[in-house]
Amino acid sequence: MAAGHDLLVKLYDLPAVHDDQPLRDRGIEIKRAFAGDREQVLAFVGENFGKSWVNECAYSLCQQPIRCFIAVQDKQVLGFACYDTTAMNFFGPTGVREDRRGQGIGRALLLRCLYAMREEGFAYAIIGWVGDVLPFYQKTVGATIIENSHPGEYKRMIDL
Repeated sequence: MAAGHDLLVKLYDLPAVHDDQPLRDRGIEIKRAFAGDREQVLAFVGENFGKSWVNECAYSLCQQPIRCFIAVQDKQVLGFACYDTTAMNFFGPTGVREDRRGQGIGRALLLRCLYAMREEGFAYAIIGWVGDVLPFYQKTVGATIIENSHPGEYKRMIDL
């Protein structure tokens, strides 16, 4: 896992609700994961992003409401985004299948999670351990770096 900083997002200052219509026009649905999809979602995460993210995603699928959103096309998972997994008020992990990046899927998943967090009463969200995708979060949701935040909450991991 590449080192990075934690970011802070003002949930009360998010961009307008994301219009998923362009994605739906291409047959891509963004939805809250369903408990019955657990095995398929976790297999996708494991195959594309690794074991540590599987653990966090599994936790998000055990909560009520489920704290994982997925992108699906033709009954195949294309991407996922979780929140309240690493710690309360944290966004992530999140990822989109490599061949489907740059199509707005990651943005839609991010905004769905952040809006859900806001609806659950949070004013701010933390995006943990961000590396080379920092510009995406800054541009999309105005995220700012939390100085001296590495390794932050992640220092509790056994294999850090």
